[in-house]
Amino acid sequence: MEAATAVVAEIVSGIAPFDGLEREHIEETLAWLASTDDVFRRVKPATPRRHLVCYAVLVDPEARAVLLGRHRLAGLWLPTGGHVDPGEHPLEAARREATEEIGIRADFTVTGTDPLFLTITTTVGMDSGHEDVSLWYLIRGTRSHPYTLDPREFSTEHWWDIDRFAIPESDPHFGRFLGKLESALG
Repeated sequence: MEAATAVVAEIVSGIAPFDGLEREHIEETLAWLASTDDVFRRVKPATPRRHLVCYAVLVDPEARAVLLGRHRLAGLWLPTGGHVDPGEHPLEAARREATEEIGIRADFTVTGTDPLFLTITTTVGMDSGHEDVSLWYLIRGTRSHPYTLDPREFSTEHWWDIDRFAIPESDPHFGRFLGKLESALG
C-alpha cells in the first residue's frame, strides 16, 4: 500500500460509525483501500470509477445550521467539497476546497481535524454513474456572515437548520449526516 493510501486508510479507521450503513461503508472503503492504490481521480469525470472526495461542510454550531449550495453539475443542494488530488492529504483537500469554493480559511474547531462521517455514493447529474467515497469534514462558519459560494460550482447558497432539514434534493446520506452532526454537537 502506497503511503498516501495508507494515510487515507488510517483516517477511515478512525471514524466511529454512526449506524450500520456507515459501518458497512467504512468496512467497504477499508477493503477497497487494501486492494488498490488507484483511489484518486486522475481523469475527469470518472477515472477511476470509484475515487476519493471530501466535503467541507460549513457549520454554525451556535445557530445549529449548515450552509449548502445548489450544485450546478449534480443539480442537488450540497456542501462544498471536491476531489482529493493524487497524493493529497484529505484534510488539505478540505482546506483547499474551503478556500476555492467559499473563499475562507478553514476553521476545523467544530469537532476537530478528523472527518465526522464517511459515505459511498453513486453520483447523479451531468457526471453521473461513478462512486464517490466521501470524507465529511466540518468547518466553522457563522450564519449571519454573508458567504458567497463559487458561482462556477453553485448557482445559489442557503443556510439550513440542522433539526428541520427536509429537502429531498441533496446527498442521499445527508439526513444521516445531520443525525450524526446533532449527536456530535450535543
